[in-house]
Amino acid sequence: MRQTITRIRGLTVNIEVVEITQNDASGGMLWYFAAIYVQSHGSAEKRLVRKSRLPGAAAALKAEIQRDGIQAFSRSGA
Repeated sequence: MRQTITRIRGLTVNIEVVEITQNDASGGMLWYFAAIYVQSHGSAEKRLVRKSRLPGAAAALKAEIQRDGIQAFSRSGA
């Protein structure tokens, strides 16, 4: 099992994308999970804003956040 954490620092909030994958012996993906958290500056509390089991969903959201900022969440219905 492999876990990847990507942190995107913003002006008012930090965004953390956690991806977990499980692969079989031949390298095929068995399981995928991604969770996106928002954390206000100066706070230890993280709030889950989205989760997905579709491979590649976190990469698409990371690119959208880096391009458009926190407004990416308001457009996507989260």
